[in-house]
Amino acid sequence: MPITQTPEVAWRAIAPALALAGGGVIALLVIAARPKIHRAALAALSLAAIGAASWSTFDLCALRYRVVMQGSVAVDGVSLFANLILLVTAAMTVLLSYHYLERRRIHRAEYYPLLLFATCGMVLLAAANDLILVFLAIEVLSLALYVLAGMARRDAGSQEAALKYLLLGAFSTAIFLYGIALSFGATGTTNLGRTAVKVASGGVDARLTSAAMALLAIGFGFKVSVVPFHMWTPDVYQGAPTSVTGFMAAGTKAAGFAALLRVFLVSFGALQWSWRPVLWGLAAATMVVGSILAIAQSDVKRMLAYSSIAHAGFVLVGVVAGGREGLSASLFYLLAYAVMVLGAFGAVIVSAPDGRERLSFGEWAGLGQRHPVFAGAMTLFLLSLAGIPPTAGFMGKFFVFSAAVQAGETPLVVVGVLASVVAAFFYLRLIVLMWLTEPAGEAQELGASPAPALALALAAAATLAFGVYPQAIMDLARAASVFTG
Repeated sequence: MPITQTPEVAWRAIAPALALAGGGVIALLVIAARPKIHRAALAALSLAAIGAASWSTFDLCALRYRVVMQGSVAVDGVSLFANLILLVTAAMTVLLSYHYLERRRIHRAEYYPLLLFATCGMVLLAAANDLILVFLAIEVLSLALYVLAGMARRDAGSQEAALKYLLLGAFSTAIFLYGIALSFGATGTTNLGRTAVKVASGGVDARLTSAAMALLAIGFGFKVSVVPFHMWTPDVYQGAPTSVTGFMAAGTKAAGFAALLRVFLVSFGALQWSWRPVLWGLAAATMVVGSILAIAQSDVKRMLAYSSIAHAGFVLVGVVAGGREGLSASLFYLLAYAVMVLGAFGAVIVSAPDGRERLSFGEWAGLGQRHPVFAGAMTLFLLSLAGIPPTAGFMGKFFVFSAAVQAGETPLVVVGVLASVVAAFFYLRLIVLMWLTEPAGEAQELGASPAPALALALAAAATLAFGVYPQAIMDLARAASVFTG
């Protein structure tokens, strides 16, 4: 009988994803054995799984960059830096979730395994070096997020958010899969490295390749909320539980952009003359539309949703700039954005007395006089999102704009600066309400508790540290701006 050669499994290279998936499976088995288990035990188990994944990621830093698992998984600087962002995001989400879900009475046991499975999908997406794995990773993270968005079963807004995300996500997935099929038809492979060789050799059908790039860009555009594929974002962000919204805003963007950077800079890097003008237009439209539409919002979560759209445009500026500087600037921006947006949504969570968040702008009036420390933290996050020095947001914009100027994309930088000026209005409007408006009605206590307060303090410290001492993080991002495969 012929001997079947089985592929070698690089356990060490996929250890972070295995730790997260294993933690999710163990959590499910524990829930099945003890349905009434205390949720604190599940939260601790989740943090342990995230800690194991973090240790595995640091262990991989000593491993020479290479491609494993038959060329489908890349261990390189970009995947490891993205893991850093994703694992920090997951850990902060667990800290923000426990008391918030308890107060809202939606603290279901399946929340924690779903969170781990979504993070596992994000980690795989950041390391995927094959379009098939990209597709599978997107499905893993998306299916978990669909359920998490609808976790508040008695809340019509949460159910609507889950349904919209599911339907539009299915359409975007179909489009993305069609792009994979066209890419395979043009190059004969789904491996990103081999695709790059085929494209660079010029032996591919230009029309088929262009169509593939367009469809793949649409699929990624949906995941990272790029205009005009952003329409789901405000409704889903508003309706989903706020802890889930913060996780989506930070984690999905980091993983999506890591995969987008790998696909376009590695696979189709030889065709930059073809896709850069398209991404240039998408970046400009995303920055402008996100900033302008945020002005009209009176709901804090919807305002942050449109802000999230605008920030996707700023990251795209780094993608358009390309090269080592553009890539490192994009990585720095993704880390800075994850910290400040988690802080902002965390502040919305902490603002919730009895689980009811202060969502209307009017409910934030006078908070600076009644709760100055809390209002000071929220002010810091808003100033960082606006790009005011000395915050992480300012340095993130400075680095992506500098990279774009060096790449000769000065007009795009002008658009970005103007969009930043427009965006400052709606951030400052909330700050003015907190500090310069007299409080109305009776004073309400905050929904603060030790775990979310710790997460908020860590986010505030990182937002300031990345703004005051950005060079260490930027040096790390430059060292990580290496693809392999």
